Amino acid sequence: MTINPEAIVPSTVGPEAAAADEEPIRSLWRQGLAVFAENRLALVGVGLFVLLAGLCFLGPLFYHTDQVHTDLTQVHLGPGKGHPLGTDGVGYDQLGRLMLGGQTSIIVGLAAGILATFVGTIWGAVAGFAGGWVDSAMMRVVDAMMSIPSLFLFMLLAAIVTPSVTMLIVIIGAFAWLGPARLVRGEALTLRSREYVQAMRAMGGTGGRAVRKHIVPNAIGTVIVNATFQVADAILYVAYLSFLGLGVPPPATNWGGMLSDGLENTYSGHWWLLYPPGVAIILIVLAFNFIGDGLRDAFEVRLRRR
Repeated sequence: MTINPEAIVPSTVGPEAAAADEEPIRSLWRQGLAVFAENRLALVGVGLFVLLAGLCFLGPLFYHTDQVHTDLTQVHLGPGKGHPLGTDGVGYDQLGRLMLGGQTSIIVGLAAGILATFVGTIWGAVAGFAGGWVDSAMMRVVDAMMSIPSLFLFMLLAAIVTPSVTMLIVIIGAFAWLGPARLVRGEALTLRSREYVQAMRAMGGTGGRAVRKHIVPNAIGTVIVNATFQVADAILYVAYLSFLGLGVPPPATNWGGMLSDGLENTYSGHWWLLYPPGVAIILIVLAFNFIGDGLRDAFEVRLRRR
């Protein structure tokens, strides 16, 4: 028996071939980044987020204020020297309060948005890939929970438990995952019929591997874009709850709580207690919405080229 050397196929791939395989991937990422950079509003969103995050987390390192002890001799001072944004009804410096409140709002918004996206992605991917009665049962749970106004559920849970940063994250994330679940489930219904998924199953691959290696990675564009909107929604939910008096207890605060306190002083002429937190909420929500729009355009271009 003779062996034809030309029929022998090397078992390893040379560095040149590996580099050639990676080049299209790099090209797609570069093209997506270029499309994102062309979106002026997306860049404005990134700039706003960096500016607000820097103000809230780095600002206290340079502008020191006491946000624990009250000072009734400094009550309702207008903006001026020593207090650029004035003081509130118990003597807290309003600029320092804005920084402290921003830390809570951004941390809760990011953590709750990521938690909701993670849970919703797994739930929707499993339901869409499994299909049949599993899909029906899982999505009926989603439909039943979505039929109840989410703000009502948030208020109910926040009234039962003692509000804290951790509890706000859990409460908001526990119900905000319903939207991502429906989106990812739709993606999974489409992806499960693709040839590469069918080939993997024919070779003995499990459903869990299909979800981890194929369904979720190929739905990552939808997941990332939705995550930005989930963060924006979570920040608004924090503001809603705090505005209704269900936020973190004093001396901690967030922008929604500051907005509620400022509204009580509107007719007293203390405008500096209302406008700064209101403007901050609007800017941070706009920032994440602009970023989400830019990411959506970038991922649409990458997928169109595949």
